[in-house]
Amino acid sequence: MKLFWLVAVVAGLTGIAASAAASQWEQPAAALADQIADILGPGQARLTIRNLSTVPTGEIPAIRELLKQDLKTHGVLASGAESANSIRVTLSENQHERLWVAEVVEGNETRVAMVHVEPGITQQTQAGNGLMLQKQTVLTTDDVVLATLETTNGLVVVEPEEIVIYSRTSESWRVQKRVGIGQKKPLARDPRGVIFSSPDGEGFEASVAGMVCNGAYLPAQPAGEWKVRCRESDDPWQLLSPPTPQAAPATSTGNVDASPVKAFYNAARNYFTGIVVPSQGVDLPPFYSAAVVPRPASSGFQVAVLLNGIDGKVQLSEGGVLKPLSGTRDWGSDIAVLRTECGAGTQIVASGSGQAASDSLRAYELPGQEAVPVSAPLATNGTVTALWTAPNNKSIFAVVRSAADKYEVDRVTASCN
Repeated sequence: MKLFWLVAVVAGLTGIAASAAASQWEQPAAALADQIADILGPGQARLTIRNLSTVPTGEIPAIRELLKQDLKTHGVLASGAESANSIRVTLSENQHERLWVAEVVEGNETRVAMVHVEPGITQQTQAGNGLMLQKQTVLTTDDVVLATLETTNGLVVVEPEEIVIYSRTSESWRVQKRVGIGQKKPLARDPRGVIFSSPDGEGFEASVAGMVCNGAYLPAQPAGEWKVRCRESDDPWQLLSPPTPQAAPATSTGNVDASPVKAFYNAARNYFTGIVVPSQGVDLPPFYSAAVVPRPASSGFQVAVLLNGIDGKVQLSEGGVLKPLSGTRDWGSDIAVLRTECGAGTQIVASGSGQAASDSLRAYELPGQEAVPVSAPLATNGTVTALWTAPNNKSIFAVVRSAADKYEVDRVTASCN
């Protein structure tokens, strides 16, 4: 009899604990389900949950059930079965905040929903701080990708030893032409490359270690043909597209300097030396990546150069002064500028820090000398190895290397919440 009573008490306490756990997560689960349903609409989706937070493992089943129930009320049937759509929920946190991030995948398009959960207190929600990043896969390949450029006549891909030109078919891209770059010097372990459109918009100029390649499309040929020539070069690389007038804030009353920024690349390593053209009026440190951002000035707006140094420090070169930037501890080595209709109009997108199996991208604004996050993290399918702004400034491209050493080129855009 005593044993029966003890079992009953334990079962009752377990039930109370489970109920308390479920009650604790009801509000964030409901808020996240609302956002997911707004994105996905009625239908079926495969639900997975990854716990990277301090939420006890024993509470994950309760969170899963809450999400499934809340999604069902919106007409979304979530399960572990195979489906054309998927919902990947990540429970994450750092010392400042706890985030639940849902990646809603429909075909090649991924959109993100997020709730912000304060540890240990009544749960509060927010919908991505006003901006949502989304990605679309452009190309998947087994070959290493350093950079790409979309043109009206094809997709140009810079690989460590070749320029590869793809033509579009009804369903995907197919290789049209390969041209050897012809390097005579050994490449660094993690080589980099850049590519920009030619002034007429019909060709390109690409730089890799010690080499530069120029390409031109010749429409007069029977089926159209690309002519590509590569040569040795120690010239500085065009590193940044200057902000176009449309990329300057709408409130600008002054001129934005449209001079392109070029930088000398250390061919024996995988970073830039810190010597740039035109001079910034201050000695710059060696850096992995940089971005041009419009900044307020007495006469309207001027441009500043944001540098992601090889020492892990992110600094702003502005008005001949090198200024430290706070709020960048979680940044990886790649950054790019994105022009949107949201917030300040210009955001910095940065990759996550470290060599995580699943990296992420996040948008920030720079109201002063601090990087303030304005979007939820957008998870990628691997490690981000390159990031750059598209010619229209309204999207960026990311190269992602998966755990299986496949490379994916993603187009990343933003929408306002």
